[in-house]
Amino acid sequence: MTRRTWLHGTGLMALPQVVAARPAGTDVIDGLSVYTAQVGPRSWVLLELRTKQGLTGLGDASANETVPVKGAAVAREAFEIMRGRSPFEIERLRNAALFKVAAAGPREKRITAASCSALEQCLWDLQGKTVGVPCYQLFGGKLRTMIRNYANINRATRGEQRTPEGFAANAMSGAAAGFDAFKLAPFDHMARNESDPDAYEEGVQRGVGFVAAVREAIGPNRDLLIDGHSRFDARQAMDVAARLKQYRLYWMEEMCRSAENLAQFNQQTDIPTAGGESLWSTGEFFRYIRSGAVDTVMPDVKYCGGMYELKKIAAIAEAAGLGVAPHGPASPVGNMAAAHVCASLPNFEILELAFGEVPWRAETVVPAEQVRGGLLAVPERPGIGYEMNPERWQRYSA
Repeated sequence: MTRRTWLHGTGLMALPQVVAARPAGTDVIDGLSVYTAQVGPRSWVLLELRTKQGLTGLGDASANETVPVKGAAVAREAFEIMRGRSPFEIERLRNAALFKVAAAGPREKRITAASCSALEQCLWDLQGKTVGVPCYQLFGGKLRTMIRNYANINRATRGEQRTPEGFAANAMSGAAAGFDAFKLAPFDHMARNESDPDAYEEGVQRGVGFVAAVREAIGPNRDLLIDGHSRFDARQAMDVAARLKQYRLYWMEEMCRSAENLAQFNQQTDIPTAGGESLWSTGEFFRYIRSGAVDTVMPDVKYCGGMYELKKIAAIAEAAGLGVAPHGPASPVGNMAAAHVCASLPNFEILELAFGEVPWRAETVVPAEQVRGGLLAVPERPGIGYEMNPERWQRYSA
């Protein structure tokens, strides 16, 4: 496929006609602010778009590989796509972002995708505020008022805490807060595709010990999710699954790196599987779903392309008979952006929340984030439903 053919296929060649059709007097995007916060060893990156009429829209550009200074620079470069444009030109941003991410080098892809995804979230927030409705109304209305979250306790369990007792303590804290589902990545200490038999056995036994401790802490009736962080090949993943079967897992996530290994594992195990957090766009998810890699797909609103892309990916999964559980160890803005889309999805399962990562998480937005009994209420306020708390972001600036 030539570049010209690709541009025609995406609609970018037709953008001048779209520009000419924009109604006179429409509020346009006029500015961008970038805020960062240090969250343990990681950082959050928040984008805020402004229009000439003074509206603001928020989006979460946080990604595991995001370096705050670099993330801010890429975000400002991506902002030029929408400067002077209407907040309603979602497809214009989407088409330009597809080209921009495709042109990025391997090291730049994730941070570029995160910036474009965040800008897209900002546009939906602005749209909701412009017409005076919550974002879920823009995605077809809500099928549910409350979004079930699972507590990802992995990021809260750092350093010397990564013991059976440390994981169990954080799980019990989550249970006390009302969560009924918990996730940990118990094999992060292992090398990927460990080939030394002794190191492999030692690593797996240690990870199984973490899982056993959490299951005992949360009891038999709460859900337990495991993230393999792509540490294993298909054969090793089957071995680990056999050892973990007694702990009645809700799913095993990202056990292998390649879609081929995931599909092989998925065909052989009777434990539900999940994955897809690092994929970008409907194109990558279509191939992933078609390969039979997982039972539940996990698009990340901060990376997959944004809220509209999440909705499109969920539709592909629905057609394939798969559930959707968005990946989301994000700031409150990222979680709420995903929640608005989740409210509209017939195949939604559960949403991720980074539990206990920092004690001031809820205070970074106004009104403060409220997750009660493991449930996140979808607000009736226009847009995403949050404004940022600049004092908190400045206090914890990265």
